[in-house]
Amino acid sequence: MIENVSAITRGQRDVWAQGDLGRLAARFPPLYAELLCEELRLRPGERVLDAGAGTGTASVAAARRFCEVVAVDFVPESLERAALLAAGEGLPLATREADVQELPFPDGHFDAALSTFGVMFAPDQERAAAELLRAVRPGGRVGVTAWTPDGLIGRYARTVAAYVQPPPGLRSPFEWGTEARARELFAGARVEVRRRAQPFRYPSPAFAVDYFRDWYGPARAAFARLDRDRAEALRADMIAVWRAANESGDDTLVAHADYLEIVVTAP
Repeated sequence: MIENVSAITRGQRDVWAQGDLGRLAARFPPLYAELLCEELRLRPGERVLDAGAGTGTASVAAARRFCEVVAVDFVPESLERAALLAAGEGLPLATREADVQELPFPDGHFDAALSTFGVMFAPDQERAAAELLRAVRPGGRVGVTAWTPDGLIGRYARTVAAYVQPPPGLRSPFEWGTEARARELFAGARVEVRRRAQPFRYPSPAFAVDYFRDWYGPARAAFARLDRDRAEALRADMIAVWRAANESGDDTLVAHADYLEIVVTAP
């Protein structure tokens, strides 16, 4: 049992709220969301939950398929961006501020639930996974994407953790990105996994670091906790992570980050 889950969750909400996921999403091709919706075989008229929806990229992907979508997140500013994104495409989208560890819906309310790089960061992993399963009907589907611990984003996170320690007692969110942990979290259900890669394209590795520092809440919070020398050292180490993954062959940045796509059929 994790102590102080509520306090940790409130702290995480404050950290995510420091950034602007909309600015990141605007430069982040949503291949992962479209692929996940296809793997879930969403059908028109189905009720779909997007848990930890952020600015609604996956919500909109589901809405494109004529689903009735509810986007849930604990950062209200992100939900406002999600509503604007859907409205800009003329798509209906309901939003609700809530914690993915305590979803405000009755059992079996949805035909499908999904979460793209969102629910993996919940402090209580077992509780979050159980809530996703609880929220869908028997035979319903749950789809999750999670960064792998050995991929680019996993290495990026370890670099940050060398400077700013995460709260003690928590399992790494990147465990979601392993097949063993995915099957453990959804024990008793049918679980299918597929390893995929998400592209990142930026003008340069240094640009990527500075862009994340400006708009990604966890990165912004990490830099804010360091003095000038430590902040510069972290920036240099983060640039090195991007450079090591760079496939462009020139000064621009083209990199791919591995993630695990998890598709669960509820018992």
